[in-house]
Amino acid sequence: VVDPASDWPLFAEKARQLLTQDKVDVIFGGWTSVSRKSVLPVVEELNGLMFYPVQYEGQEQSENIFYTGAAPNQQAIPAVEYLMSEEGGGAERFVLLGTDYVYPRTTNQILKAFLKSKGVADADIMEEYTPFGFSNYQTIVSNAVISTINGDSNVPFYRELANQGIKASDIPVMAFSVGEEELRGIDTSLLQGHLAAWNYFMSIKNPTNSAFTKRYKQYALDQKLPNAEKVVTNDPMEATYVGINMWKQAVEKAGTTDVDKVRISMAGQTFDAPSGYTLKMDEENHHLWKPVMIGQIRSDGQFDTIFKTPEVIQAQPWSEYIPK
Repeated sequence: VVDPASDWPLFAEKARQLLTQDKVDVIFGGWTSVSRKSVLPVVEELNGLMFYPVQYEGQEQSENIFYTGAAPNQQAIPAVEYLMSEEGGGAERFVLLGTDYVYPRTTNQILKAFLKSKGVADADIMEEYTPFGFSNYQTIVSNAVISTINGDSNVPFYRELANQGIKASDIPVMAFSVGEEELRGIDTSLLQGHLAAWNYFMSIKNPTNSAFTKRYKQYALDQKLPNAEKVVTNDPMEATYVGINMWKQAVEKAGTTDVDKVRISMAGQTFDAPSGYTLKMDEENHHLWKPVMIGQIRSDGQFDTIFKTPEVIQAQPWSEYIPK
């Protein structure tokens, strides 16, 4: 385990250390897209292998990375389609609020093009970006609809929503980077009804998820993690878990941890995920076929799933809405 400490160039340095000094067979990790893009040239140069477990903006495909989080067509686009639908409230005006880096800006570029293709006028689409760690949302929250805020800034953003008494029935916020872990640090009693789009929620009921959450809680207790009694699972954790298991299966199939052979064995791998779906690694584009889910925040910090696709959706890494 290495800790690049959210220092983007340090991700490249630590990846090089893992591959050249520690001689690892595979890397699991990264959070922001800028961290992944820092690692990308290193794993390509050294023919390493990285599994990236977080939803992202697409517009990328590498032989040395497997993307186990959602592509835009597995999260962002369906979320906006839901908001525009009768069931989702028939939204006509959109404010795209995000942290100022590649994932929110590229995702919002895709969403703007998508909204325009649906007849939404420029005047009805607003964009606003704030830096990492930003906390002064007093003048912004009255406008927010679609949030690509990432990291710790979600806490003051949602606190300000509550402070201003903004309810989901007034202005629904659809978040792409807020899950159970982010909500753990917030009084969610006033956030009921706000939305998030993911491919997994901890509250999903099925035997696989029950076993998954139980094992993690026991691990937290055994390792004496902070607030072990209240630990939660979330979408990137499930994506990491799926990636590790698929890599294991690919190694067993190949009979080796050799990167070139494992890459071939990864094509078409399937795994019965805690989401309740059988996920598949695409034979060509290194992205998972995943379900799409929309959840509504509950007072206990969990989500009620109010929409989910009947089947897994093939990822489209390259958006049809912006030039490749």
